[in-house]
This record gives sequence, structure tokens and C-alpha cells, in this order.
Amino acid sequence: MTLLTDLAAAIASGGVEVVDLTAPLSSRTPILTLPEPFGQTNRFALSQISRYDAAGPAWYWNNISTGEHTGTHFDAPIHWVTGQDKADVSQVPPRQLVAPAVVLDFSAQAKSDPDFLLEIEHVLAWQEDYPSGLPKGGWLLLRTGWDARGDDDAAYLNGGHTPGISVACAKWLAEETSLLGVGVETVGTDAGTAHSFDPPFPCHSYLLGAGKYGLTQLQNLAALPPTGAVLIASPLPIVGGSGSPARVLALVERA
Repeated sequence: MTLLTDLAAAIASGGVEVVDLTAPLSSRTPILTLPEPFGQTNRFALSQISRYDAAGPAWYWNNISTGEHTGTHFDAPIHWVTGQDKADVSQVPPRQLVAPAVVLDFSAQAKSDPDFLLEIEHVLAWQEDYPSGLPKGGWLLLRTGWDARGDDDAAYLNGGHTPGISVACAKWLAEETSLLGVGVETVGTDAGTAHSFDPPFPCHSYLLGAGKYGLTQLQNLAALPPTGAVLIASPLPIVGGSGSPARVLALVERA
């Protein structure tokens, strides 16, 4: 038996569960709206080509229209000015699309304070409980319970008050850890008030500037253990793309 044969058997038997971390993508999917005069992303839209009719009697298909950063999506380094000389989404090495992940659960704090920020001391305290620490070449996933807000724009965007990561912590994660990237449940990797930080949008600025990645609008992080999951992120390899909607899955070993 090989490792891959064993893995396939474990998935088939339920010994390894495949957890979908992806939010359904539709015209109702919340999107980030920037203030004028900045350009805006498009909502996801389907445009029917044919559906078993005169335009195509035996087949159904659609054209799609969407922004790169709509729904559950992958941020490539080139997305931010600090990473403009680094990889676009088509250049992300395939081996980096499958990586270990840890989940830091601060949903209780975010419930009482929608502007909650993850600090360095939070991560250090978490590492005391989980001595294996942050995974080398892996993901830090921040659970805030935000996925429970679904596709209700007002509740999900919350007037710009959403949890995230502090300036100091973003810089530390980018420069002092061997993480591959960070994943969040909110509309972007930065907190809702990060436009007022110094520098603004520190997750984008520091992490993408360091050649690391972001995942946003994740769901079902509650189904993952604090350590031990393997994340599979599958963005479209858009040449020159700054990011892409993605199907994100986690492999979780069950007793």
C-alpha cells in the first residue's frame, strides 16, 4: 500500500473527512465596496447561453462575470503594491496549493467585539497550548464566527466593523514566521477598519509583500481541529491575475 492509496482508502471510508471551506458563489455573495473615486469589483453573475433549447438543444451552459476577489478567493502577492514584482495567481507553485493548516479560534472575542484584532501575544499564547506551533509552509486560519452571517450584505459587512489582524501581528507573521499565508472568514484578510491603520491594510501590505498568500470568506472552520488539517486551495490559474475565486477544501483525520 502506498501513501496515496492509503489516503484514498481513508477518504472513502470516512477516516479522513473532506470539509468544504468554500462559500457558495452567487449574485448574493457579499462584495467589498470601496469609497469613491476608487474602482469597484463586480458581483458574480451568470448569463445563460443555452438550456436544452434552440440555442443548444442537448446542453445547458452559462457565461460568468465576476471580479477576481469575489466570494471565497485567493490573494496572490501581485494583488498589492508591495508585491507587484512577485507572483500572479497563475505562477503560484502547485505544491503550495496543498499545505498544513492550523485554526486559531477567536469567535467568542469577535462576537463581543466586531473590531477584534489578533495580536502577537494571542498567537504566542495559542502556541503554548499547541507546542507544535505554526506549520512551516502552512496556513494560519483565523476563526471569528463570521461565516454564520451568510450572504446578508448588511450583517456580513457590518458597516465596516469586522475582525482582523493588527499591524504588529501582520508584520510579525509576514517576517518572523515560515507561514505560507493566512485565511479568514471575512470579506478580506484585513480588518474592516484597516484603512485607518499605519500602514493601511497591513495583511495585504506585509504578507503579500513577503510573497505570501491570503484566503478570504472561508466557511466551516468550526469543523476543523486546531492542528492537523491539510488545506487544498484551488484558484484558477489566471495569467496576470491578482487573485481568483477558489474552491478551498480541508482534509481532516477522524477517529
